[in-house]
Amino acid sequence: MTTTKFIAEIGCNHMGEMTIARKLVEAAARYASCDYVKFQKRHNRELLTLEEYNRPHPNPANSYGDTYGAHREYLEFSVDQHRELKSYCEGLSIGYSTSVWDVTSAIEIAKLEPDFIKVPSACNLNFPMLEVLIRNYRGDIHLSLGMTTKDEAEEIVSCFEDHGAAHRLVLYACTSGYPVPFEDCCLLEISGLRNAFGDRVQAIGYSGHHLGIAVDIAALSLGAAWIERHFTLDRTWKGTDHAASLEPDGLRKLVRDARAVERALARKPSDVLDIEQVQRKKLKQSSIRRLKCAG
Repeated sequence: MTTTKFIAEIGCNHMGEMTIARKLVEAAARYASCDYVKFQKRHNRELLTLEEYNRPHPNPANSYGDTYGAHREYLEFSVDQHRELKSYCEGLSIGYSTSVWDVTSAIEIAKLEPDFIKVPSACNLNFPMLEVLIRNYRGDIHLSLGMTTKDEAEEIVSCFEDHGAAHRLVLYACTSGYPVPFEDCCLLEISGLRNAFGDRVQAIGYSGHHLGIAVDIAALSLGAAWIERHFTLDRTWKGTDHAASLEPDGLRKLVRDARAVERALARKPSDVLDIEQVQRKKLKQSSIRRLKCAG
């Protein structure tokens, strides 16, 4: 079975502080043994209308500015800071990646050449941005399908196929909510995506915004090749995503348990395993007499 890759989605949980960002990277790498961390990149003047930029944050208690635009700018890292984070990740032997929310961010992050770039659910119908990534970036493109119809998913995959890039595309089953109750996780969407697109794209993953780690283990068992979870150092911190994130010990347990399940997801290579031979001799043959069936 292919080893599932785990992504610690830091997003904006660094709260605009490089010191916190580095601590999150270190915890994901050294403590939780994740494969990748992932940040976000936005050009807010491009992404937001003037009205959206200047309106108040919908939840003032989570805001880092007087307006939504000021809030988003406070949380934004520059390209140089992203380059520094990528270098820091390399030093800790963990992969770096970023979600991009607009064309300018896509162009900027593509120049850093991470292994993959993520397209969030909110932006997966931004076809100009998708085409910029396809044409100007050589790595893989991961894309979440939250808030997306089946017809729209088909349109996205067809776009990649038309550009000869579907082999670089990883699709994620996702429910866009923070946090998502278990009944809305809809894990069988993983199987649906595998059936619909498994032979057309590189892989199928799962991006979870739920609580706990049980759902992720089931996602792995259903064939998710990538699992992404929001990650924070403290779920009580100020911000929208912290409450739907795992803390370091939760992320560590998730990766630990998932690796155990991966080892267990196998068929017996022989009718009686070596570990069973001693017990077979001790228990089975001494406790019963072998009698032929009197059929």
